[in-house]
Amino acid sequence: MARKNLIGISDSSAAPLDAERPPVERPIAGLTPGHRTNALVGGITRSLTNITQRVERAEELERQLAQGYAIVELDPELIDASFVVDRLGVTPEAQAALVEQIRDHGQQVPILVRPHPEAENRYQVAYGHRRLAALREIGGKVKAVIRALSDEQLVISQGQENNARTDLSFIERALFATRLEDRGFSRETIMSAIGVDKAALSKMITVVRRLPVEIIEAIGAAPAFGRRRWIELADRLENGGRCAKALSHIRQSAFTEMDSDRRFEKLFALLTETRARAGVEAWLAPDRTRPVRIRESDTETTLAFSKKAAPGFAEFVRQRLDALYLEYQQETGD
Repeated sequence: MARKNLIGISDSSAAPLDAERPPVERPIAGLTPGHRTNALVGGITRSLTNITQRVERAEELERQLAQGYAIVELDPELIDASFVVDRLGVTPEAQAALVEQIRDHGQQVPILVRPHPEAENRYQVAYGHRRLAALREIGGKVKAVIRALSDEQLVISQGQENNARTDLSFIERALFATRLEDRGFSRETIMSAIGVDKAALSKMITVVRRLPVEIIEAIGAAPAFGRRRWIELADRLENGGRCAKALSHIRQSAFTEMDSDRRFEKLFALLTETRARAGVEAWLAPDRTRPVRIRESDTETTLAFSKKAAPGFAEFVRQRLDALYLEYQQETGD
């Protein structure tokens, strides 16, 4: 008997997910290698518990989506990707690990597909793209649950499966949301797919609108960086017209060979250095000396007085600040 699932669609697809993300050892900020404290042990335990809970929530979601539907085997070549991309690439190492897992243990979890809305006898993935790619590499049939999904139901299923695992980085979720909006989906549908409120969704889309998509795609998922750092990157691109320089840099082979987090760091550092160089100039005095260096930033202008070129000039200006300010007010009307 059909029943409503977590996304308000009668019944649905797929059981618990394959472990699509292999474990990755990451250093813990602020601790040197080998350092171990009771607080660290407790923190690791809590982190592992949180990860386990997220995986369990994802598995429960997929169990509910699968109830009442038969699992079939399909030719992978008959299945197309979702019409909205939600990932910015998967590392070869992560995909290779998934391939080996399925090769050794078989496909434990079916993917979710719908009959293709535009191609007869073909299907379209809601979720399970990585499993599908792995089965294509291994060969043989792919286990799938087939459901008649509307476009809205497909993207909500696709988004909620990712949300349950917190599997996508900030910029992947933001770009996914923006692509959905560009395809005409309502903010309500996008909020259901992404799992955020109206204010958070607006901020995510605003970040993507400020950045060239080519730069986002060139950097990739950058899982170590959240909304604040992407906003800072956008600031650096907009202030000073550095977009052309950034586009030239990301097309270099040395850039593309880095991992995603490193690509973000490299481009951020490049734009920061460019802004610093462009924002400093030496003031040429009437006697052809350069006693003052002027540094411009987004929020302030700094004057640096050379004690060698003009000893005492800084104090001379300091003593006249009141008069200079009054003169400024008279001329500007402030």
